[in-house]
Amino acid sequence: MRVEYINPFVEAAYNIMTEVLQADVERKDLYLKKTTQPVMGVAALVGLAGDVEGRVLIDMSQDTAIKIASTMNGEKLTGLDELAKASITELANMITAQAVTKLFDLGFKFDLTPPSIITGENMSVSNANVEALIVPLEMPQGLVEINVAIRERA
Repeated sequence: MRVEYINPFVEAAYNIMTEVLQADVERKDLYLKKTTQPVMGVAALVGLAGDVEGRVLIDMSQDTAIKIASTMNGEKLTGLDELAKASITELANMITAQAVTKLFDLGFKFDLTPPSIITGENMSVSNANVEALIVPLEMPQGLVEINVAIRERA
């Protein structure tokens, strides 16, 4: 996995989270994961196809998702309702749009799927033989992990 694919997603996630949440965001130590991994409870999944293939997963607990959605909407939400899910979807759209713009500027060409929201307990995501780089971001609303598994098409 080339760092050129990863950095735009890391930078975009940091920039968007800082701007949208009006909060300090701290990037924790990155790590690689090769096997199937658990999802924390709420994840926005964006697929990539073209010069590269793979996916980006924006992963968080349900409590963190509700707090982020509450901040984004300027009101206290009490559950993971349709407004909260739409807010997390929009957050994923903003992050991926900024990252893809940077990647297009670097000459990479690919398409994105619209974000899908996945919720539930005891779920996991398989990387299909692609290493996933996990970028933990800590903020007042909680921990969000940007999980990027991308490879060049053979």
